[in-house]
Amino acid sequence: MADHLPPRELWPKRLYTLPEYATYAEQFNPTEELLGKVVSAGQGERVAVLFEDQRITYNQLLTQANKFANALRDLGVQAGERIILRMPNIPPALVANFAILKLGAVCTPTSPLFSRTEIAHVANDSEAVAIIVSAMLLGEVEAARENFQTVKHIIVVGGDPAEVKAKGFLPYAELLQSGGPNLDPVLRKREDVALLLYTSGTTGRPKGTVHFVEELLIVPDGFGKYGWRVTENDVIGGSAPLAFGAGYSSYATIPFRFGAAASLIAKFDPEKMFETIQKHKVSILTLAPTAYRKMLQVPDAEKKYDLSSLRVCTGGGESLTAPTYHAWKEKFGLEIFEGLGTTEMMYVFASNVVSRKAKAGSFGQAVPGYQLKVIDEEGKETTNGNIGHFVACGPTGTIYWRDPEKQRRAITPDGWNRAGDYVLVDDDGYFWFVSREDDIIKSSGYRIGPEEIEVTIANHPAVADVGVIGVPDEVRGQIAKAFVVLKQGEKLTPEELLVFCKGKIATYKLPREVVIVNELPRTATGKLLRRVLKQKEATTQVPA
Repeated sequence: MADHLPPRELWPKRLYTLPEYATYAEQFNPTEELLGKVVSAGQGERVAVLFEDQRITYNQLLTQANKFANALRDLGVQAGERIILRMPNIPPALVANFAILKLGAVCTPTSPLFSRTEIAHVANDSEAVAIIVSAMLLGEVEAARENFQTVKHIIVVGGDPAEVKAKGFLPYAELLQSGGPNLDPVLRKREDVALLLYTSGTTGRPKGTVHFVEELLIVPDGFGKYGWRVTENDVIGGSAPLAFGAGYSSYATIPFRFGAAASLIAKFDPEKMFETIQKHKVSILTLAPTAYRKMLQVPDAEKKYDLSSLRVCTGGGESLTAPTYHAWKEKFGLEIFEGLGTTEMMYVFASNVVSRKAKAGSFGQAVPGYQLKVIDEEGKETTNGNIGHFVACGPTGTIYWRDPEKQRRAITPDGWNRAGDYVLVDDDGYFWFVSREDDIIKSSGYRIGPEEIEVTIANHPAVADVGVIGVPDEVRGQIAKAFVVLKQGEKLTPEELLVFCKGKIATYKLPREVVIVNELPRTATGKLLRRVLKQKEATTQVPA
């Protein structure tokens, strides 16, 4: 596997400044650390996972993981081999994850939205030996099957067992029953690969990001302890897929490090999310800003649902915006502590939740264990208030799978991780998002962040969604073009929208073109796919 990692000299430098990191053994097993220790401490009857009406204890989760791990071992799965998960956030996904880790294999969760082409790419790029897939998501796997180069087994969760076997696949339920309930853990070194996450594809084909065994403890012991301040009484809920750093850390590592519980929801729906918070008594909620905005549109939600269990709300993945922060606080009496992180670096490394003093529109300060700065084009640190490139350094870092050239571009000469964002920092040390580096609009010598324009347009009462990109212009170099989705039954002309924007943002930032569209492309986590808008614009195929 070492030949799939970039040369060591291209790895980012790591900072291990928190005392917790010094307590890790040189070799350990993540499943033992996250589940086994809770059970060994006599707390096995604590609830580990909540899903709809199911309540799964630590004893039950560990036993199921052991049984499934034994079944995988009987199929020939060995330490270091990659196994793909293609499932929504359901209990079998966590069982499979902990089974894979117990065996010393590498868990490779993938987005439920990946197409057959992307599935085949990930399977071949990771050299996966098996795929564990939900029956409802099997279609694209079947379509990609003929292109798999290394996959030996396809295991199906749910569906009719007879039909599954008739297709040459293995029923998950039968494998689970076949395995023994006990299994000695396979110990791995701290810098062995435990997890392979593939980027959501916002800037092109999914790319593998490597995460070491130690990172499955580093994130809980850093952000979980000093950010969310998790205790055994917490229930952590939200909807980010396990395929991304946010979802994996939130529901597969952080709760279990503290003997807390994970609340799962298979697919986000605003009312379903409210119901889940109420039913599972979620205390820590983490969602994409788009999800918060959709929940704010539910009529009388503050009267219909009991949200008294919530003590912390956090968000990330895209800019929260000040209007969303204020609207949520006004309606529910709760702040949303915005943060910023990357799948490459596993989780959030800047957040307002650390200080519990939010600045609306800012994504906060450094999470304990990390250092952050803003640099200019020459790599020098900028002065406060100036836009520059966001870089971070800490106990996790960007390491790309089988892509040394991308790795070279991702790390600064002095070993800091490039986040890929333009930001600025104020005099209080709070960071403010401006734009993805690929999305910055360069017009008449100005640098314009599309998010500021989007926030302004989104405040119009007739607007449901908005995306802004830069398009070529012979005179200005680029101009801002807005794609706007209207709320059902609303009517609004581009001219009326431009009148609305005037006076709210600088004249040079005003969109020069506005197009009304039916929907905008977004990832499973709610991120706007500006890349897709740019591609459609380039081929003049943006749907009206």
